[in-house]
Amino acid sequence: MSSPHQRIIKRLSMMHPGIFVTTMALGLFGLIMQFSASGGDIFLFAAPQALRLALGFILMLAIAATPPRLLYSLSFPVYGFCLLLLVAVAAVGVMGLGAQRWVGIGFFNLQPSELMKIGIILALARYFHTHPISGGRHYLLLLVPLLLTLLPVGLILKQPNLGTATIVGVIAFAMCFMAGIRWYYFAGALTAIASVVPVAYHFLHDYQKQRVLTFLDPGSDPLGAGYNIIQSEIAIGSGGFAGKGLLHGSQGQLDFLPEKQTDFIFTMTAEELGFLGAVVLLSLYTILIFCAMLLAVRCRSVYGRLVAAGVAAMLFIHIFINMAMVMGMIPVVGVPLPFLSYGGSFLLAVMMACGLLQHVYINRETVLPRGHGIAIG
Repeated sequence: MSSPHQRIIKRLSMMHPGIFVTTMALGLFGLIMQFSASGGDIFLFAAPQALRLALGFILMLAIAATPPRLLYSLSFPVYGFCLLLLVAVAAVGVMGLGAQRWVGIGFFNLQPSELMKIGIILALARYFHTHPISGGRHYLLLLVPLLLTLLPVGLILKQPNLGTATIVGVIAFAMCFMAGIRWYYFAGALTAIASVVPVAYHFLHDYQKQRVLTFLDPGSDPLGAGYNIIQSEIAIGSGGFAGKGLLHGSQGQLDFLPEKQTDFIFTMTAEELGFLGAVVLLSLYTILIFCAMLLAVRCRSVYGRLVAAGVAAMLFIHIFINMAMVMGMIPVVGVPLPFLSYGGSFLLAVMMACGLLQHVYINRETVLPRGHGIAIG
């Protein structure tokens, strides 16, 4: 009989090589851009990000090596722990940049809303695995996934953090769709959301209203609210085909570009590496999401399929919103770019998500026991 150590090594040796290489390539890409964002000072952004990447790598391996039944059994407890952290943020959270989004853990400020993206994936995957959807109309059975989604979304909106709340909701929508809920439920939900948008606008914070107005007309306040997006568009356009080179982007290196290490890191990438660099980055993202979607289709376990689908949705919506935001296609909502944006909690969440993909791949032939069928739509 093999020892636990040998079983762990065996599991890790079965990891998906494409996902592993792509993950490491994106992590290295992010460190290079953080080095450039700091103006060549490796200790300002790149070194702290490298330490977080190393910790995330360990978490990725730990999740990949976790036995399938153990991860399955921990799904709801992980969600519950993340929810408790969100409650702690509301009660004793750390303030920063006008928002209360963090809890202090020693020398590190943790942002639980980022971890909730993993929690909602695991919780909904387990729920739909044990309650498979079949024919019929039992609307009340939709209340559980709705409640699992609305609780964290409400707490995140209270911080306030509209971008992250939106992403958690989109992840839940995607997983419900993959679970087999019919399209007309989503059509009804989207219609309801659209109908309350005009009313919801009046409940937005002043800075959130300003972001919407700036999106509609950035030139109305070029030195104030519209400054960020105007500088971002200038930087992206000036990058050209091959870019200006690392450490040679005028908008980024001369500090015309705000938050260049976080929300606007893609802008700096496009300016310094140009169209070619952006294509390389998008290709790496595409490979990772494509692998996740393949797993969502081919995994034998419903739980594994839904976990992979949730991770694919998480990665895609971050990439889409961030890039659309910095190009002026949607209002600025402060959504980071996976692997590239500076920040500990988000990078750890992304690495954990990659660990979930590896876990699903390693255990793709494992069939977990299912519950009784649920009839929804």
